[in-house]
Amino acid sequence: MTHYDLLIIGTGSGSSIVDERFDGLRVAIAEAGLFGGTCLNVGCIPTKMFVHTADLAAAAADSSAFGIRTSFDGADWPAIRDRVFGRIDPIEAGGREYRTNRQPNVTVYPEHVRFTGPKSFTTASGTEFTADRVVLAAGSRAQIPALPGIDAKRVDTPGFPVMTNDTVMRMPQLPGSMTIVGGGFIAAEFAHVFAALGVEVTVLVRGEGLLTAADATVSERFTRAFSAHHRVHLGTQIREAEVTADGVRLRLEASGWVAGSPVPDDLTTDVVLLATGRVPNIDGLGLDAAGIDVVAGRVAVDGHQRVLSGGTPLPGVFALGDISSPHLLKHVANHEARIVQANLLADLAAGAPGAAPDSALETTSHRAVPAAVFSRPQVASVGATEDAVRASGAEYTVKIQEYADVAYGWALEDTTGFVKIIADRSTRQILGAHLMGDEASMIVQPLIQAMAFGLPADRMAREQYWIHPALPEAVENALLGLEFTD
Repeated sequence: MTHYDLLIIGTGSGSSIVDERFDGLRVAIAEAGLFGGTCLNVGCIPTKMFVHTADLAAAAADSSAFGIRTSFDGADWPAIRDRVFGRIDPIEAGGREYRTNRQPNVTVYPEHVRFTGPKSFTTASGTEFTADRVVLAAGSRAQIPALPGIDAKRVDTPGFPVMTNDTVMRMPQLPGSMTIVGGGFIAAEFAHVFAALGVEVTVLVRGEGLLTAADATVSERFTRAFSAHHRVHLGTQIREAEVTADGVRLRLEASGWVAGSPVPDDLTTDVVLLATGRVPNIDGLGLDAAGIDVVAGRVAVDGHQRVLSGGTPLPGVFALGDISSPHLLKHVANHEARIVQANLLADLAAGAPGAAPDSALETTSHRAVPAAVFSRPQVASVGATEDAVRASGAEYTVKIQEYADVAYGWALEDTTGFVKIIADRSTRQILGAHLMGDEASMIVQPLIQAMAFGLPADRMAREQYWIHPALPEAVENALLGLEFTD
């Protein structure tokens, strides 16, 4: 039976682990899908390339406030799509080719692999092997909710009008109409993309608002601003769906989340996009055979990213990214991959799997983890929500600064954007920051930095220059508006 020094399952952030320091090892890499993982192929990178195109289209269609006459005259979907994947597909192919053909110490298994024991494995085609050390980096996949009348196995198959983000960006042509199911960031981003490109978009949300995992101020104000530009039905769910020659017929009903909200008429749509979240790829890995703990649907790990079995680290087994992290974010997966890489090297130096003492291992930091939603308007956040801070019992101060009250907000003719900062009243430390509006994902960065390095909010506001009249003045004014104890 073939034996490896290291097995990595998944080629998203996990693929970055193997560099020249592993050249003397026999390494196996298993990937049943596309090299590069979710972010490269169906997630952050292609979606943001589409979002930028949508931003241009939306700006052209909505310029009258600036005294200019422009218009959106239609989208060349094949050109848009091919620009995106003409950049991405060669990267995917290049990563696969490099690992497969240019690293003599690496064996690639382009198929599903599962545990048959703590350190033994089998592939989908029946090849068996063992490995001393293992990294689980199998990522996540789109959640497919049960829809009466729709065979879940047909979702995302060629020509089927019910899809997820895995296939919607590669459609052969734009549909005339699209119904998006979901109220989170995936739904918000794709609704912006396709509506801006001329598709008649309807968003169905079971709950009482959009982005409900965000700070309550963000959720309420985003729901209002987004609904002003898009057809959104809150408190609505699909009772039954039927694929017809004309598309998909949806029979709708109230979800019960929003009292008194009228249920819209049943509708027929060309395409249904399921955007109800993502789930870790833990099923099918044979985790039980290895005795691996699963908590809240994720592989359980300790602070060093070591996989737990019965609450104890499994020697030489690590996990990272969406399969184990509470943060389904590429930048978090990349950080965790660096921790796993360092701890693998320490484990190898110790001579036996699990032999490295805790003192030799690096620890993951999930302090000040930021996130952004690239929709219209854009949203960014870092740290705790106001509800969470209130529930903690902390004495806090909060300030909301409107974009409209700073000079660059005037230039933008902005009426909805804002910066919200929450800080501890006595320590002056920033506890959370939540932004909505143009370039939110950029201007949140100094707040991330302040939280990461413990810079008090009052020092951040007063001990540096803020360019006038740039948009970060909204951050400055929010900081200055916080009220601290003497």
